[in-house]
This record gives sequence, structure tokens and C-alpha cells, in this order.
Amino acid sequence: MVSPPVAPATDDPVPGLVGFTVVLRNAGLAVTTDRVAAFLSALDALDVTDRTQTYWAGRLTLCSDPDDLPRYDQAFATWFTPPQSGRTEIRDERPPPPPRLAALTPGDAGGGEEESTESPQIHARASGTEILRHRDLGELSPAEREHLRRLLAMLRPEPPMRSSRRLRPSRHGAPDPGRTLRAALRNQGELRELRRRDRSRRHRRVVLLVDVSGSMEPYADSLLRFAHVVVRRSPASVEAFTLGTRLTRVTRELRMRDAERALAAAATAIPDWSGGTRLGEVLRAFVDRWGQRGAARRAVVVIFSDGWERGETDVLREQMSRLSRLAHRVVWVNPHVGKDGYAPVQGGIVAALPFLDDLLAGHSLATLERLLEVVRHA
Repeated sequence: MVSPPVAPATDDPVPGLVGFTVVLRNAGLAVTTDRVAAFLSALDALDVTDRTQTYWAGRLTLCSDPDDLPRYDQAFATWFTPPQSGRTEIRDERPPPPPRLAALTPGDAGGGEEESTESPQIHARASGTEILRHRDLGELSPAEREHLRRLLAMLRPEPPMRSSRRLRPSRHGAPDPGRTLRAALRNQGELRELRRRDRSRRHRRVVLLVDVSGSMEPYADSLLRFAHVVVRRSPASVEAFTLGTRLTRVTRELRMRDAERALAAAATAIPDWSGGTRLGEVLRAFVDRWGQRGAARRAVVVIFSDGWERGETDVLREQMSRLSRLAHRVVWVNPHVGKDGYAPVQGGIVAALPFLDDLLAGHSLATLERLLEVVRHA
């Protein structure tokens, strides 16, 4: 196969570099004018004839998502020829056609062998977002954590509903004598329609208790970001606390609109981050100060913890019994439940298990989405 012609290196490599950014844009990368300017500015400070420096200058300025990296690597290898005589030659010609995504199934490939030789293929087996949804939150790289933050911000949790004591007009339900008689008086005493009433619906309170002890440190940041999304969705009906060596209410901090400011304020308010765990004593403080006063009454209480307890498990068992009598539903989310070979043998889990309505996994975005479904249907 004859190689495409390559223009000789010139004193002005800008046209070829701009052509490379056009290839990236055709390949699906979000290459904006600002990114192109940053790419050219970076090469001003580097050696444009050095292949490695050119590669990293483009990767750090033109890629905005982990999914962009494979496409960037393929476009770079296609556009830039191997170094010859110590120089990196840059094509200064019309950009090649964008890479064509291969079909997911052989039957949908279409086009035959002729088309496969015209343009390179990128085999799309599974999206990076779908893979990230099932990755363990405690094992993510910095780039994956940044992507996860954007995915968490896209969640739209629906609060659970409950019947209120207040009655409202309805087409179905029990007869409403008062409204029926008032309507008859307006019609000179003639009873034309039987009015009805039914109980109105309102949001059921949700309480989030997030363990921020040392054993939960790999998951604490992601779980607090998840709590921020839930609190922001229903700020009037969601309460958030952290558990460690003491109980800390972080509802006010998590009501901030900006996630980074909310997490920074919460981190400042939490005095026992990555410390020990006394679940029994902390739950006693919650039930005594907040639970019995209304926060947990008929509420859905969600506890995020791995169940490691440094204190007496009898205290935890007693407080879980009290909490289960107050709450409408108690859900325990353990990030280790979804892992192979897990068994609920930790002292805290063994003590709490008889009083739980649900024991769920919480190690990935997919399991947190499952938790939202359980809470919504509570």
C-alpha cells in the first residue's frame, strides 16, 4: 500500500498543527478555539520537532475526557509520521476523513472490505461511562473521579411520598359533606353532585448517615457528593449527618448550590474525618437529639457504613432497635456487600442486621442508583 504524500517540513508548522486539531474535532473530541490556542501556546514553549513533546502538549490541552484518549492516540499516530532524521514531520495537507466507528455486531458492519481500507476504525465495545458506573468508588483514578463528579451531578433522585393528614378535593375517595352541602346551597338546595376528598401526598423525610471513619475513607468523598445531590434535590425533607467518633450535622453545608463549596464546608465542619468508629454511641446521640424529636419519625433512614465498630456491639444493637421503631424504613449501605466473598461478619453488621429492612451494596455508581430506587419506592 502506497503511503500518502507528506509535505516537507517548513518553517511554519502552524497549518499542519491546525489540521491535526480538525482531525480530532472530526473524530468527536470537543476541540474548541480556546483549546487550539492553548495547544499552540504550549508548543511555543516546547520543541515542535520533538514527537514526544508534541504528543503531550496536545494530550494535555486538547483532551477533556478519559474517553478522548484512545481517539487522540489514533489520530496522532495517523497524522504525524515517525521522526525522520531527528525531526518530526507534520502533514500540511487536507485532513483525512474522520475515523469510522465499527459496528457493535458483525452483521451491522456494512460497506464490506472496500470501506475498511479507506478510513481507520475505532472498535466501540462499551462506553467509558458505562464501565465507570460499575467501577469501585475506592479504586478510581483522579481523572475517573472527576468524571464521576459530573455523573453524580446528573442524578435526579425522586423523594419518597407519604399520605398526609390534610384532606384535599379529589375525584376519588370518601364523600365530602361540607363541600357537597355548600355546592347544593349555591344551586337553591338542589344536590347535583357528590363532592369527594382524599388525603394529600407529601414528601417523606429522608435521613442520610455517612460513616467518615478511617475504614470508610476511600468512599467518604464520593458518598458525601452523593448526599449533596440528594439534599439539593429536596432540601426541606432531607437531613444529612456524618458518623465517626461523634455525630456531625452537615445538612446546612450540603444545601449549598456549588458542590465543591459544599464539600469544603462539610469537611471543615467534620472534626473526626478518617478517625475511629463508635457507631453505637453516635447512633444513641442521633436518636436522643434528633430522632425522637422528629427527624427519624416515619422517615427513611439510610446508613452508609462498613460496620466496623470499636465500641460495644450491645449498644449498637439497642440503638438500632430504637431507630427501627421510629423510622418507616432503615436501609444499610455497605460498600463491601457487592464484592466477591463478602459475608456480614463484622460486629456492627451482625448487631444491626435484625433491625434492617434492606442491606445494599454501595461501592459503585450503579449501586447508588439502585439505592435511589429503593428510597423512592419506600
